[in-house]
Amino acid sequence: MTDLTIKEAFLAMYSFLENEYEISKSDDIGGLLGSMSLLHDGGTADPAVMQDWENAVNKVKAGEVSAFLEIQK
Repeated sequence: MTDLTIKEAFLAMYSFLENEYEISKSDDIGGLLGSMSLLHDGGTADPAVMQDWENAVNKVKAGEVSAFLEIQK
């Protein structure tokens, strides 16, 4: 697998969520997809989404994100 740019990773997540929406028809996922949708100027329908995405990418690059299942007692 090759490295993705931030925009390519964003589009991959969009595609993943779009598939999940097709399966679930979840209003929450549909709403998120709407706010993530790109406008002709390159921005997102909700301007804060791209900054949130870049913050998430930076957390991953800094090693601050774990996706391991952890059961809290």
